[in-house]
Amino acid sequence: MAATIAAAAPEQTTQRWAYALILAATGVALGVSGAPAPLYGVYEEQWHFSSLTTTIVFAVYAVAALGAVLVSGPISDVVGRKPVLLGAFTVMVAGAIVFLLADSVPMLLLARALHGFAVGSTVVAGAAALLDLRPHRGARSGQLSGVAFNVGMAVAILGSALLAQYAPHPLRTPYVVVTIVCLMVGVGVLALREPHSVRVAGPIRIAKPAVPQEIRAEFWFSALGVMAAWSVLGVLLSLYPSLAAQQTGIHNLVFGGAVVASTALSAAIVQLFATRVPAHRAAILGDTGMALSLLLTVPVLATHNWIAVLGAGITLGATFGLGFGGSLRHLSKVVPQHKRGETMSAYYLLAYSAMALPTILAGWAATSWGLAAVFPWFVGVVALACLTAAGLGLRSSRVTAHRPR
Repeated sequence: MAATIAAAAPEQTTQRWAYALILAATGVALGVSGAPAPLYGVYEEQWHFSSLTTTIVFAVYAVAALGAVLVSGPISDVVGRKPVLLGAFTVMVAGAIVFLLADSVPMLLLARALHGFAVGSTVVAGAAALLDLRPHRGARSGQLSGVAFNVGMAVAILGSALLAQYAPHPLRTPYVVVTIVCLMVGVGVLALREPHSVRVAGPIRIAKPAVPQEIRAEFWFSALGVMAAWSVLGVLLSLYPSLAAQQTGIHNLVFGGAVVASTALSAAIVQLFATRVPAHRAAILGDTGMALSLLLTVPVLATHNWIAVLGAGITLGATFGLGFGGSLRHLSKVVPQHKRGETMSAYYLLAYSAMALPTILAGWAATSWGLAAVFPWFVGVVALACLTAAGLGLRSSRVTAHRPR
């Protein structure tokens, strides 16, 4: 009886709002990562730098986030989730202040690095905290986290575009709002009771990225899917708003923000309702759909019709949500529990690399040949990666079906 009471105690004493707060924190963090997306065109115009500079500024975020993903999980196991989340939101506020004061490219690089590290730490420590709070609802927590990511990004991008277009000081006002929101969430985290009651004793050990031999094929199926998806995400957040404005002739920042925000929102809706589709099948359908949606954006942009461009973004977001959500759910299902840390480290290493490197290449090529000329080539390469991932998934399905039972 005493043991039962002791085991139940953590759930009895945990604040009821804690779970919602952690979800909100992860949504805000991803929103902060996307907030500069509508502003890159303004920076390019006012500061006279190239598409390559834009993509380098964006890629610095991905590299810093990757570093945070690799170290923040083990750190939070030892010191607790709350200190890591508090530190992350402190750094997030610092990054917003640097953005607010920025008058040069080096300051933009510093701000993006701070935000990358803060967002990566929040995502990892937040995911662990959700499992601490509801240990038997891991799949549901993963689903809600994905929804929170995309909703946070959609709200932040559209809000940033509205403020930059209609409020005074377009390169300052959005970051004032970001700072206020981060401070509000930080106060909530400060009031949070530590959800990780069983700490890991001893030194902090960073999981070395590795893939267990027995799930290599399944890993590459999931990894190729997320690499293709995040390649799209990188260009979508850095260059696509400017391209959409260029091709439609609509240079209102709200339009560029709406294109990206609608993509993120449709991804969130699909992730919310796609859990009835088995993860493996969802990933294959998403990868295939993402390839077709990407190829569709090329003729759609050529129409110069803003409604068609917006519709293509919504379609791309829906397939992105299906593919990314399915890939992550599938990998979480097949990875051995004792190998989870090193496998997820490898997974996110590839994901963030895919976000950064193709984005930089696209920016470099756009500087030399123009974004409109480069975009179809980028689309073709990423669509091929999506179809390759889908092919691997179909192949593994056949192998499983013919395996003796």
